[in-house]
Amino acid sequence: MSSELIDQQSVDAVPPLPRLSALAFQHVLTMYAGAITVPLLIASSLHLSAANTAFLVSADLFACGLVTLIQCIGIGPVGARLPVIMGVTFVGVMPAIAIASQPDLGLRGVYGAAIAAGLMVLLFVPLIGRLRGVLTPTVTGTAMLLIGLSLIGVAIDWAAGGTGAADYGSLRHLGLAALTVATILLVTRFGSPFLSNCAILIGMMFGYGVAAAMGDVSFAEVRSASGIELVTPFHFGMPIFDPAAIASMMVVLMVTLVESSGMLTMLGDIVGRPLTARDLSRGLRADCMGAVVGGLFNSFPYTSYAQNIALVSLTGVRSRFVCAGAALFMIALAALPKLSAIVAAMPPSVLGGAALVLFGMVSATGIRSLAAAGLDKSREELLIVAISLSVGLIPTLSDKFFAQLPAALTPFTHSGVLLGIVTAIALNLLLRSGRDRTQISNQTGGVSHAVLPVTIAGDDRRLA
Repeated sequence: MSSELIDQQSVDAVPPLPRLSALAFQHVLTMYAGAITVPLLIASSLHLSAANTAFLVSADLFACGLVTLIQCIGIGPVGARLPVIMGVTFVGVMPAIAIASQPDLGLRGVYGAAIAAGLMVLLFVPLIGRLRGVLTPTVTGTAMLLIGLSLIGVAIDWAAGGTGAADYGSLRHLGLAALTVATILLVTRFGSPFLSNCAILIGMMFGYGVAAAMGDVSFAEVRSASGIELVTPFHFGMPIFDPAAIASMMVVLMVTLVESSGMLTMLGDIVGRPLTARDLSRGLRADCMGAVVGGLFNSFPYTSYAQNIALVSLTGVRSRFVCAGAALFMIALAALPKLSAIVAAMPPSVLGGAALVLFGMVSATGIRSLAAAGLDKSREELLIVAISLSVGLIPTLSDKFFAQLPAALTPFTHSGVLLGIVTAIALNLLLRSGRDRTQISNQTGGVSHAVLPVTIAGDDRRLA
């Protein structure tokens, strides 16, 4: 069928180039703040140089573009062929930092774990439907809440000027952070729907501009950065394949795939192309390949970005080629080291102000999922959340709690997110049989102790 006969609002439509370019760049603006925050966060936590920080930003943009192309255009059995923008998942941030903090692993350990986990989890894609019965809203909600709580501590340090800053907590830093937050709130409140979607990026840009005017931004690395440079594989050396690190990244990917299955299903409904089991499997394979691509090109695991799905719903533009155009923009931006150096030069206080909102939203997303889990109706669900949160916060609140355990377990014990997820899954499996017996007892007239029936995950709730 010729392109002229294709409805311009269909998934397979190809809009005229000027319109496609404008719509594609709109998608880039919507996801840019979230995309650059993860490499900046990991670089800050690992105390990387400005040059390496800028490279991580470039690598992230390049991998974002490449994985988005795979998801939108498709390669054989890989790719959902939907208007999806892929970005680094926040689920993997704290585990990645825990792995990279080990002297014998570093970032090479993260990349090796991502590559191996992506290839191994690829085999489990057909079973994801069953995993949704284990990764319930209680489990995923707890995970998102732990991610947000773990990251907020970093955002607070940034807002105060960054760990080790001589003027940590000065009025200058706090003022810039507050100005950034205020700008985000004002744009959200008074801006158009599209501007509201870009509020965090606009807040960061405004705060950055004010900080530059105050002389708080150093452009030395920007001046020394080359004009054009391609992102190459294995920039930090050959990957290291550590069994504990791979296992921890596999847990991250399992959670990410369940999350993605809900988002892709929702997107299919939005664009009028409901996903079959085969379509969903193709989309989830792209997520697995996203981890492999991230590991090869010095970045991290990827998933579909919810804010861009919201933009598809908002604009009504369903063409997957618009998102493919956004992917090409990101790949082009990745080849401009000066742009990445400008991003890397962002003052910590400005980044901290934006991160307080961004990471707070991650926590709020977890709370929203927990609210839908029916905690007020089930003592077991409440117990899962209580214990998982307590265990997951151990590394955040006590860095010596696991000091006497074998060093090989460090990628697990130093990541509260992983500890919380594994604890929640284990408790869900342990208590699930008790819930099932209670429901059977209630249905057959047996005696039970006031536990109301609880919907087991995935049966009638869609994760988003």
